[in-house]
Amino acid sequence: MSALVAGAGRDLIEVHGIRARGHHGVLESERVTGQIFIADVVLAVDTRSAAGSDDLADTVDYSQVAQAVYAELAGEPVDLIETLAERIATRCLAFAGVQAVEIALHKPEAPVGVPASDVVLRILRERA
Repeated sequence: MSALVAGAGRDLIEVHGIRARGHHGVLESERVTGQIFIADVVLAVDTRSAAGSDDLADTVDYSQVAQAVYAELAGEPVDLIETLAERIATRCLAFAGVQAVEIALHKPEAPVGVPASDVVLRILRERA
């Protein structure tokens, strides 16, 4: 469930399961082999204008957002998922009309030393 609260002028567009192979992590093996990273993105936007006009130009093109998120997941390696999540949030907030964004960044193959199905970092960022 999203921590963003929808309401008048703050509707939510969600894109779940954006996945890419990335080479992020502090271990050398993570950098060499890579692993799957998955991002769930929730965008707070005002969709009323787009609903009235039925024009893509009046809303956030979520396909472009998904492509930007994918580029970060597959892009330049970083040590920490905290850094990667922040980069994704910054890219999402750069789209006109995005008031806030929640990112859930999944690292299902994280080397945690015990059986675990996923490691997830969830962040919430708002436009300044």
